[in-house]
Amino acid sequence: MPTFASRTPLHIGAIGLAVRDLERLTSFYRDVLGLAVVDRAKDATALGAGGVPFVYLEHRPNANPDDPRSAGLYHTAFLMPTRGDLARWILHVARHKVPLTGASDHAVSEAFYLDDPEGNGVEVYCDRPAETWEWTGRDLKITTDPLDVDSILREVAPTATYQDAPEGLRIGHVHLRVGDVARAEAFYRDGLGLETEGIVGTEFEHGAVAFFDLEGGCKLALWPRASLAHDTKLAVGPRSATELSLGHNVASKAEVDAAMGQARRAGAIIVKPAQDTFYGGYAGYFEDPDGHLWEVAWNPAWQA
Repeated sequence: MPTFASRTPLHIGAIGLAVRDLERLTSFYRDVLGLAVVDRAKDATALGAGGVPFVYLEHRPNANPDDPRSAGLYHTAFLMPTRGDLARWILHVARHKVPLTGASDHAVSEAFYLDDPEGNGVEVYCDRPAETWEWTGRDLKITTDPLDVDSILREVAPTATYQDAPEGLRIGHVHLRVGDVARAEAFYRDGLGLETEGIVGTEFEHGAVAFFDLEGGCKLALWPRASLAHDTKLAVGPRSATELSLGHNVASKAEVDAAMGQARRAGAIIVKPAQDTFYGGYAGYFEDPDGHLWEVAWNPAWQA
């Protein structure tokens, strides 16, 4: 069954990446994460789990390499349905010597981090039961503590295998790099109506960040590019709207039009007005103030 976070009314439906090496990236998301190839064309691949596509790879051989100094994707977070599923995945990447970049206990979740072959950040995690999360009003306690990997591995036998992604695997959240966190906060809070406690971490140099509640603990996080550049010791680079897209799936054509209109009134640039699609759906594209590309879509084959 899908996780609590992915069953909520507002959640991340899909992500699209422009990739230079389609075969290599398809192999990574299939072999490392266990996603199934749901659809394939000459210059594109759709991967997912349980028959639901949620990672779209588009072949663009001349695309620029991911630049952590520019606006764009910080990471895509793949949410495992259970702790046992996460344990099986850990054994899988250990056996295949897949390099990881980190691991953390966030109080509400347990997470591992890695990069795909073209530098796009990936998080693989599972949530702790929502009833155990600690709230103070609308403020959810999230930490970054050392992760007890052995405790997770005790969920399964040492011989457990990970053949394919579990059917309920979905994208739990995405984390974006932005140029001006205050401007981005105003766009998503006041323009699109997402709830947030505002900018936090301002007491720390380069610590300001904004978290937006999507539903059920899912978050959209915005962190200034300048802060990321400071942290990585890299210079801020130019932004690009075509390196990734984010998908917001709704239940009807009318909801597509409403979401596109709300984005336009909030100051978004309408890249492609909503219209009928080749697959029988209805969709449009807009850019947020930092150039992140969003697709708002109704797909009659999906339940939003």
